[in-house]
Amino acid sequence: MDFKLEVAKLIANAATLDLETIAEAIEIPPNPDLGDFAFPCFRLAKTLRKAPPIIAQEIKQNIEMPDFLASVEIAGAYINFFVKRDFYAEEVLRKIFEQGANFGRQNLGNGGCVVIDYSHPNMAKPFHVGHLRSTVIGHALYNIFNFLGYRSFSINYLGDWGTQFGKVIAAYENWGSKEEVDAGGIAELNRLYVKFHVEVEADKTLDEQARAWHMKMEQGDEYALALWHWFKEISMKEYAAIYRLFDIDFDSYQGESFYNDKMSPVVERLRESGLLTESDGAMIVELEEHKMPPCLILRSDGGTLYATRDITSVLHRKEAYNFVKALYVTSHEQILHFAQVFKVIELMGHDFELMHVPFGYMNLPGGKMSTRKGNVLLMQDLLDQTIDKIKGIIEEKNPDLKDKEVVAQQVGIGAVIFNDLYNSRIKDVEFSWERMLSFEGETGPYVQYTHARCCSVLNKAVGATALGRPFADANLGLLTDAAEFELIKILNGFPEKIAEAAEKYEPFIISRFVMQLAQAFNKFYRDNPILRAEEELKKARLHLTHCTKTVIAAALNLLGIKAPQEM
Repeated sequence: MDFKLEVAKLIANAATLDLETIAEAIEIPPNPDLGDFAFPCFRLAKTLRKAPPIIAQEIKQNIEMPDFLASVEIAGAYINFFVKRDFYAEEVLRKIFEQGANFGRQNLGNGGCVVIDYSHPNMAKPFHVGHLRSTVIGHALYNIFNFLGYRSFSINYLGDWGTQFGKVIAAYENWGSKEEVDAGGIAELNRLYVKFHVEVEADKTLDEQARAWHMKMEQGDEYALALWHWFKEISMKEYAAIYRLFDIDFDSYQGESFYNDKMSPVVERLRESGLLTESDGAMIVELEEHKMPPCLILRSDGGTLYATRDITSVLHRKEAYNFVKALYVTSHEQILHFAQVFKVIELMGHDFELMHVPFGYMNLPGGKMSTRKGNVLLMQDLLDQTIDKIKGIIEEKNPDLKDKEVVAQQVGIGAVIFNDLYNSRIKDVEFSWERMLSFEGETGPYVQYTHARCCSVLNKAVGATALGRPFADANLGLLTDAAEFELIKILNGFPEKIAEAAEKYEPFIISRFVMQLAQAFNKFYRDNPILRAEEELKKARLHLTHCTKTVIAAALNLLGIKAPQEM
């Protein structure tokens, strides 16, 4: 039973109103004393031409009490609905028990393709924590849309072309050697890149060298392209190791270079449609009437730009994958860029559902990161140090834990991901070891530990082999006290939270949900003895523990986080 929908039906039938409108207005009061569901009658005053408290009274009088409601009460302009706790517990927990890891799965997408462009590090530069946000936000959205019946298609749009490669090649030719690059890998390439930006301050001819090397690449110079391929291979080797730690793979690695031979026909289409205008030798699409600066398509020397490639990528991806929507997960610095690109696509006569999913900065305690200045925290270093710190905590608190290396990696990676996804993506994230790795407070390790606690309780009661489906015959109607009921209500909200996260492109909605769930379980665990309870009540509480474990694991999985059974 969808209790919220059933309450909406009662109101809609009693007032002869639209069901969808009513369902959208139903609230869940923050204080359980005000009911389990509430309907504010303010919005009906204009339609019904009556005072909201009068409307509330009239609707209540016309409601036929169903089996699942204990009472309906009026508080001013609100109609408050109280469900029967025993009925509610039976309905919710049986559903979770039957559906297991599929609880919350919905077919909202009906198999439609959602293309998600995320991570996209710049080749020949190290994968640092500045790339973390796009990676974990994009991967969480990938999981969420799959869970809701879409067919997610992940694209890693690697920065594998452009003047940055000209700079690295120029630096390599001036100060590098094959032996040093072979030995140092991407760290050496990054050293050369940083040195270029230091030296160019005193020698502006370096910029000319960089442009010349980039031009050689575009003209197909064999030596320049050989260096380019070599630097790409070095980069991909490091990136692959990091993606393995995150357990992330991509359906496609389409870098910028993929579109080199696909842009000319798009530029020609823009020209033929009359959208291209010359401006100081460059070709632009004028967007003044749409309150935006012009979108640059070709430089004065005929070279393409980011916008040219992104417009081409949209058209290619629509043709290749026939997406129902395409998401671009990048920094908020690119809000204007994507607004321009999407407007040009619209002016070309296309009505695609395109969404830029912007996010804020990941800041180090000392301030904003800069690859050019070398002020970055490398992703590999971050993960290695995080995992080592978790190993130290495990050695201190649970030295006999089995598979310590595996658990340390799961908890360390989970801590990094959860720290990033715990707030709205548009907010900046301040990096903090102490906050991120705490097993107390609002952190990933706290949620993972709660999952392990559920497993421990179940293991003590029924043995490790029976963790999957304990106590199918439990009398769940016994679960009626405040802590039990609050926990069950939170569990029941999981499907709605997943749909909301997809609608708003906000994984933090899942993070906040699973934190609330973990906190509610720990309160239930403190307030209610489980293994020492009377036999029938023990069975019911173990069943509730099993359902909590199931939903915590499912929520963490959507975020890209593992759920260890022991910690």
